[in-house]
Amino acid sequence: MEEKTKELQALLQTLSEALVEDVDSIEINPTIDGNTIVLELKVAPEDMGRVIGKGGRRAEAIRSILKAKASRIDARVAVNIID
Repeated sequence: MEEKTKELQALLQTLSEALVEDVDSIEINPTIDGNTIVLELKVAPEDMGRVIGKGGRRAEAIRSILKAKASRIDARVAVNIID
């Protein structure tokens, strides 16, 4: 499970770096809740809008990409964006 967590965390890191201006402020805290990998993403307040997007579209896209990757490696994932 740890290897799967690292794979998903690396993908979220890459996606987040492409969206934010303050790359150093990205924090990803992985936890495991039952059989689900929960990734908590925290970015600088000024980058929050870039990550969430208009109407939450980018946030949903990020979640969809991670869920697709998780299904390929036989895992479940949830992404929480923390403000």
